[in-house]
Amino acid sequence: MAENVKKSKGPGFVKRIGRFFKDLRGETKKVVWPSKKQVINNTLVVLAAMLVVGVFIWGLDAILGFVFQTLLQSA
Repeated sequence: MAENVKKSKGPGFVKRIGRFFKDLRGETKKVVWPSKKQVINNTLVVLAAMLVVGVFIWGLDAILGFVFQTLLQSA
């Protein structure tokens, strides 16, 4: 004999969505946003690092290109 018994699945879909946005709002309030000075400083650090790495890769490419060109011409 099959009984029609509903299992308790917890809160419904709409309630879960509501709780999600309520929790999201609470977590957003906890975020410590950087100041404008910190954002500018971090941006400048990233740009400087990109410049240094770019120059390093360019130099390494030039040196290795010269070495391989020299080796291939003498062979």
